[in-house]
Amino acid sequence: MSDIEGMDLGRFGVWTFDFEDQPAGRMRDSIQELEALGWPAFWIPERDGREALTHAGFLLSVTERITVVNGIARIFSREPRWTRGAALLLADAYPDRHLLGLGFGGERPGQQPLAAMRDYLAEMDAVTSANPLPQAPTRRILAAYGPKMLALAREHSAGAHTYHVSVRHTAQAREVLGAEPFLGVEQAVLFERDPARAREIAREHLHVYLTSKYNVAKFLRLGYTEADLDGGRGSDRLVDDLVVWGDLDTIAGKLHQHLDAGADHVGVQVIGVRPGESALPQWRELASALLPQPVAR
Repeated sequence: MSDIEGMDLGRFGVWTFDFEDQPAGRMRDSIQELEALGWPAFWIPERDGREALTHAGFLLSVTERITVVNGIARIFSREPRWTRGAALLLADAYPDRHLLGLGFGGERPGQQPLAAMRDYLAEMDAVTSANPLPQAPTRRILAAYGPKMLALAREHSAGAHTYHVSVRHTAQAREVLGAEPFLGVEQAVLFERDPARAREIAREHLHVYLTSKYNVAKFLRLGYTEADLDGGRGSDRLVDDLVVWGDLDTIAGKLHQHLDAGADHVGVQVIGVRPGESALPQWRELASALLPQPVAR
């Protein structure tokens, strides 16, 4: 297992959309509890208006130890100069606690993800400014699935972040990346033991991904078929590979499969929580199963 030098991400972290629907005070209380529970890393996407770098800065400001990871900051949300400047400030203010995850961020007509990302990184690295360099370095990873983007992540960042992939993909990604670069994997989980109910909830969550061109290409490249996609419904095989469901022991065991396949870290996304509600009860349970427990004295 490799890791990002100087950063304490641990083997498991929290990955969530929940904060998109919560006011600042509730976000603060939630992440402070997660830090107290021992979660070492907290992953946030950029979706409905919570700007990625200010979001990360707020969460860092109300915590003391937890690492905040952008998973992802979309490259079309801001120009490279401003991404670099924000990352420099966060690295200076919160040494070794911010990891910048960059990604293409969906489908954009006329734009090729690989070329766009390569150009963005080149421009970001070429920026000069009056901003002082922090003592602790800025660190970045790339959202990457196919071999070419994984190679770009290997060569121009600390590693890769994947989202909605199978354990088989994790093994393939590790092979492309090699031994040293970091590999962080998001995995959706659902606390539901009934197979029919679990798959119904999982299909609702997955529908947008099973009907978007970019994700469809990803799944087909992984060896799934048009029959598995099933017009956006998803076969039982595909659904069960992308969403881990069951009791706590079952979920914990399947999360460890990504580590066995070569991941350094798994960001756990709890689904089945209604907008505006919190997955804190599930994160408390997961902490007891996934995180190192204090030694009794």
